[in-house]
Amino acid sequence: MPEAPLRVSKNGLVTDAEGWFIVNARESRWRDEGPLGAYCTFEGKRRFPHFGINISVLEPGEAIGMYHRERAQEAFLVLAGACLLIVEGEERPLEIWDFFYCPPETEHAIVATGKQPAVVLAVGARGRGVGGGIVYPVSDVAARYDASVERETNKSTEAYAKAHAGLPRSKWVKYRAGWLPDSD
Repeated sequence: MPEAPLRVSKNGLVTDAEGWFIVNARESRWRDEGPLGAYCTFEGKRRFPHFGINISVLEPGEAIGMYHRERAQEAFLVLAGACLLIVEGEERPLEIWDFFYCPPETEHAIVATGKQPAVVLAVGARGRGVGGGIVYPVSDVAARYDASVERETNKSTEAYAKAHAGLPRSKWVKYRAGWLPDSD
């Protein structure tokens, strides 16, 4: 398998070719989701075929996404800061190095807590099935953290309409200094 070339986009390095590659998260392209934090996917126009992976940076009170369940498995590792996991309607604290495995059809959301940003590594399987296989149910617990829809839907545009309302059309941004912890 050949090495995939990296290209410089307006907001960071990406690759659009098949093959292996190495890129530092600080040099990769990021996406700013406003009240849902910022994240790096490491992908260009070509998405990874089998799984998605990202690093999310969440300010205190920001959620990694709306409370949902889907047909694909996901996994999360807290790399910095503290979070609150809302899983199947229950609250569970997460701290640095806590790992959450999320089997298919498990309702969940993650919200940053504490006084400093949280950094979370997220991995999810691709191929959710026809119609995406994702459902955003109403959750009273998640609603306390602005991470629930008001009416159940399977449309992400509806689930994220309020969060995305004040954002520019293109949310791609360059890495901002301080998002990721320094290595010592």
